[in-house]
Amino acid sequence: MPVPAPPSAAEIAGFRRFNRRYTRLLGTLDANYLGTGFSLAEGRVLYELTERANARATDVGEALGLDAGYLSRILRRFERTGLISRVAAKRDRRATYLRLTVRGRGVIRQLNQRADRQARGILGSLSAGQRARLALAWGTMEQAVLGGGTPPAAPALRAHRPGDMGMVVALEGAGYAAQFGWDPNFEALVARIVADFLAHFDPVRERCWIAERGGEHLGHVFLVRHPERPDTAKLRLLYVDPAARGLGLGRTLVAECVAFARAVGYKKLTLWTQSMLISAGRIYAAAGFRLVAEEPHRSFGHELVAQTWELDLDQPNARLG
Repeated sequence: MPVPAPPSAAEIAGFRRFNRRYTRLLGTLDANYLGTGFSLAEGRVLYELTERANARATDVGEALGLDAGYLSRILRRFERTGLISRVAAKRDRRATYLRLTVRGRGVIRQLNQRADRQARGILGSLSAGQRARLALAWGTMEQAVLGGGTPPAAPALRAHRPGDMGMVVALEGAGYAAQFGWDPNFEALVARIVADFLAHFDPVRERCWIAERGGEHLGHVFLVRHPERPDTAKLRLLYVDPAARGLGLGRTLVAECVAFARAVGYKKLTLWTQSMLISAGRIYAAAGFRLVAEEPHRSFGHELVAQTWELDLDQPNARLG
């Protein structure tokens, strides 16, 4: 396995800046965490005791990475204020288990309620799309840095509905401008494509798939009739938002196009793209498309090489799965 490159100074600074701002946002350094009179460490100890039926001090210390002396002082305070009690183990009278008292369970309920209220306030200030991106980010952090966590749910595919086409144009225009520096002529082209799709939509032989998660538009693709060849369909506007890359969404969208085109009786599927879109080219090749033509041209403010790809649908040669 190759050794990863060391983090840059900018990455280290960004990581530390995020930590400072995040701890300030949550008030984790406040001795009176969430206005409960407890520090964050004390609250975490109480939470660990709710998760364990027979908790020992060593178990709690290991779970939280707390110094034994510091933990001992916290437990003595909890015992003195009636939040916990110690129960001798039946098999080893020298060992004791820590148990929350009725008062202790009341305190943890208050902590949970205030933590929920804090989270609701922070998340409630964000749009559905922003919350979806945040969920993807914390899922990525859990898996990459903490070595666990639940992978984010796969984006769901649905048919288009009113309002989607404006989002398609916005995402394509802004996305290609940011990534490749394409000028507004590309956004104008996308606007013409989606306007034509809506004006002449054939629900039997045409389709648009929108990929979304948590209300956020993460990708799309169109399948439309070829204007001159009745047995041929065109795959158009394959787009995957950068936040959703690495999930196989592009492959999924292309697979839907291929399956639908076959199901409704098209004999050939064709598409037009640019050579610089290397990841998309890999997806098309994996689906069984063949590169049949290339042509240099100047469009969208750049010198490009247009590519035409084709897939014969009467041959079971798609390899997606």
